[in-house]
Amino acid sequence: MTLTKTTLIAAVLGVASVGAVQADDVPRSKIDSLVKDGTIQSLDKLDKVALDRHPDAEITDTELENEYGRYLYQVELRNPQGVEWDLDIDASNGDVLGEEKD
Repeated sequence: MTLTKTTLIAAVLGVASVGAVQADDVPRSKIDSLVKDGTIQSLDKLDKVALDRHPDAEITDTELENEYGRYLYQVELRNPQGVEWDLDIDASNGDVLGEEKD
């Protein structure tokens, strides 16, 4: 393998590992203090944002992540027809940042 290929592979792996480090799951024990401090909205409010978008669906999974210093609430929903949706919500203000049908 040439030095150029080796360098390129090392650079790609380095970027991939930096990306993985930048998104951290927020432990449940920290969520109450983030809500109390006003850093994020309550999870009940964020769940309501998701359910307002898909009123007949039910929430199947949620996760709060700190991604590049921004708190993102990720919600997975399933409607009565079995269609699954993934929503990314800005946990600080409740704005829907992304929505994807699985």
